[in-house]
Amino acid sequence: MENLWAPWRMDYILSKKPLGCIFCDKPNENKDKDNLILFRGKNHFIILNAFPYNNGHMMIVPYRHISSLGGLSSVERTEILDLADLAVNILSNAMKPDGFNLGINMGQAAGAGIADHVHLHVVPRWNGDTNFMPVLNDTRVISEHLEATYDKLMKVLSDLKEENQ
Repeated sequence: MENLWAPWRMDYILSKKPLGCIFCDKPNENKDKDNLILFRGKNHFIILNAFPYNNGHMMIVPYRHISSLGGLSSVERTEILDLADLAVNILSNAMKPDGFNLGINMGQAAGAGIADHVHLHVVPRWNGDTNFMPVLNDTRVISEHLEATYDKLMKVLSDLKEENQ
């Protein structure tokens, strides 16, 4: 069994959170690049994770503030999976990962950093991408700055949009 170790996430989980909900606030700020929003759908948006497990770690987030999948309409459930497929496609073209982890953490006990606003994680994985750094040094190795990753992914998204027109 392979483990994806991310002990640095505990710092985020236990840290004091800003008032309000970042998943509600960020899309309303109209600063997509600053907020790392890659794509806006009808009911959800795709955003890079500011505290990634790996380069390219994205999340698909409903605009609607909702804590579980059970509250999503059938249209919203379909779109979240369609956007997950788009995220995988963007990452496949831009970063050539060997695989992906997709997951939803519902509730703080399940590891959700933002427990009251459900979101789907899309984490690209490469063979051999786990190492000793997080376990021994509480240090993660992210090989590319978030802004550079954002620009790379936006270029691929733009190319994909042109192909589909």
